[in-house]
Amino acid sequence: MSAKGRIPDWADVTLVPLVSVALAFMISAILIWAIGESPWEAVKLMVEGAFGSSYGWGYTLYYATNFMFTGLAVSVAFQARLFNIGGEGQALVGGLGVALVCLYIPWPHWTLALVGAMLGGAVFGALWALIPGWLQAKRGSHIVITTIMFNFIAASLLGYMLVNVLRPQGTQDPSSPRFPPETALPSLHEILALVGIPFSRVPPVNISLLIAVAMCFVVWYLLWRTRLGYQIRAFGESEPAAEYAGISPARITIYAMLISGALAGLMAVNSVLGEQQRLVLNAVEGAGFIGIAVALMGRNHPFGVFLAAILFGFLYQGGAELALWTGIPRELIVVIQALVILFTGALDNMVRIPIARLFAQARARGR
Repeated sequence: MSAKGRIPDWADVTLVPLVSVALAFMISAILIWAIGESPWEAVKLMVEGAFGSSYGWGYTLYYATNFMFTGLAVSVAFQARLFNIGGEGQALVGGLGVALVCLYIPWPHWTLALVGAMLGGAVFGALWALIPGWLQAKRGSHIVITTIMFNFIAASLLGYMLVNVLRPQGTQDPSSPRFPPETALPSLHEILALVGIPFSRVPPVNISLLIAVAMCFVVWYLLWRTRLGYQIRAFGESEPAAEYAGISPARITIYAMLISGALAGLMAVNSVLGEQQRLVLNAVEGAGFIGIAVALMGRNHPFGVFLAAILFGFLYQGGAELALWTGIPRELIVVIQALVILFTGALDNMVRIPIARLFAQARARGR
């Protein structure tokens, strides 16, 4: 029996990642101490910067919203054993879909604009993921290679569109015009004000956060409560067994990539419509790649993705505060993030196997 099989689901989603993160933070503390800074003061500053005020919470939740979408995108594909690392490109193209919908359709109210932007981002992201999915299913092209290549193609396509098509006349900034005021999404400050809760006006966190949380529930229901979700997971566990049961590998590959691309494209609603109110070159800000780490840490489970997205939101916002107010270089913040990814990904078995043995021993004593 595998180590994973001896660990309860709750421990697999929460305990294993928490131990991995603790080990990563321990090594990070040693590195911070080695350069002459106080690890305790660094942790304190990060926590206060990310969670000590509504301003910090706002930026933490803004980053976490992006990571939820891209983490879910990677998780859905990986349930079918498809390593979709094209979330960056799919989110870029999704941003193009959001921009076209907001610029060329006269929306009378933000609610309708939000629905249109979600459809635009999801459809464009899904179509961009469809091509690598079709190449994998029909031509045998490896999904990792094609999705990497499509990230670069997406960046080039976006650059062309912003410079030659969408850029307003007389400006040198490679960006689209600002969206009409009617499309502006309500911020978390405005939403919480309705129930009398004060919140900072500055952070760009907006109603997209609620959509991202809702998508966690939608993906969970899709994967564990629907026939398609069962087929995706069965195909990921064993392709020969799934094919013997009548599940089409080509169909599941394409469906999984479509859903994955749609989720990555939805990220643009937060960054393009919710924050920038226009399309810019670096609208994704690397969230497509961070989504891979979020999915790995969250064990490809929506609840785990939600928790991991909050953690990486904390690392981003807390790391920015750390680089601003201490002598710790920004590069060391990247090292801390890399250590979290290393322990939750490449060194997963180093944590998982001892925990599995502890659970096995506990069961043996209980018999």
